[in-house]
Amino acid sequence: MSGSQDYDRPSIERTVRAGEIELHVAERGAGMPVVFVHGFPLDHTMWENQLCTLGENWRVIAPDLRGFGRSQAGTGAASMEAMADELAALLPALGIDEPIVLVGLSMGGYVAFQFWRKHRQLLRGLVLCDTRSIVDSAEAAAGRRKLAAQTLAEGPAPVAAGMLPKLFGPHTREHDPATIEATRQVILNTSPQGIAAALEGMAARPDATSYLAEIALPTLVVVGQDDAISSVDEMRTLAHGIKGSEFVVIPRSGHMTPLENPAEFNEALEQFLTRVERGGPKS
Repeated sequence: MSGSQDYDRPSIERTVRAGEIELHVAERGAGMPVVFVHGFPLDHTMWENQLCTLGENWRVIAPDLRGFGRSQAGTGAASMEAMADELAALLPALGIDEPIVLVGLSMGGYVAFQFWRKHRQLLRGLVLCDTRSIVDSAEAAAGRRKLAAQTLAEGPAPVAAGMLPKLFGPHTREHDPATIEATRQVILNTSPQGIAAALEGMAARPDATSYLAEIALPTLVVVGQDDAISSVDEMRTLAHGIKGSEFVVIPRSGHMTPLENPAEFNEALEQFLTRVERGGPKS
């Protein structure tokens, strides 16, 4: 997404059928599979730095969820459960026959919770970034549905205008306007139907708080120090709910930690992935 990174070995990109839908996928490297799930209303390009850096040691995979990037939109609301099922169907299509580490940011975290709930046998580890386990309030859910209707009528511009001030922390706003502008362009190029379907799906998502205590696999919880959407305190509480989880606060970043401070985000993730790989799959 950011134009400042030079990639000597670009990722391999292709379209793969996952159940009833075709998903666009970028991947790089070999070894233990690590799947990155993007936030709303973005696409796989938010993980470019992670694909480049972590692809040196592992097989890193970043799909576009349904309705985002170059993936098909499907029909109706894009539920978190359906997107989790599509990720599960994607794995054998990519020739993956071993447990994965799943990394989800924001909406990607909502999908990750449902992947754990429905497909936990496919998981080796879990990374929850700048996300929430609680459901929307009635007011917030109504706001998402209103924005969905507005997006279908007016396009993605209102979404970009409303979300960008919340996505990035003050350090990024002051020092890295190029990344913010690149993110704006991704949002503006996203299908209105895909945005609306995901808004409807997030408004109806299940409450994951009740099963945090059941998650019994290596888990890393990451949050930006200045996250205005999922605060440090909320993410710390989430981490405390998962027995044995690791909790890391990334400085100089808001809600988009992998983009805002990729060096420290990647370091935390690399250390976690190394421990998971050495420890082997756990259930």
